[in-house]
Amino acid sequence: MDQSNVSDMVKQVAGVAGGAALIAPAAPLAPLAPPLLHGLAGIAVVGLGLFAAGSLVMKAAEVLTGRDNPAKKQDSGTTTI
Repeated sequence: MDQSNVSDMVKQVAGVAGGAALIAPAAPLAPLAPPLLHGLAGIAVVGLGLFAAGSLVMKAAEVLTGRDNPAKKQDSGTTTI
């Protein structure tokens, strides 16, 4: 083997060892990762659904009552310099 091949092999081995050292502390948590990620994604989807439903209810209430949303900031129509 010449010097460049040995050097490349050492770099690859060091890269693999470094990656394994970074991943090793998380190995005991690896079986929990998929259920946790699915649970977080489910919470996000449910939250987005509740937000969308709340928005629709507010829009419907605005249309039915003919009023603007009281939570929105009212523009006074005046400008200050």
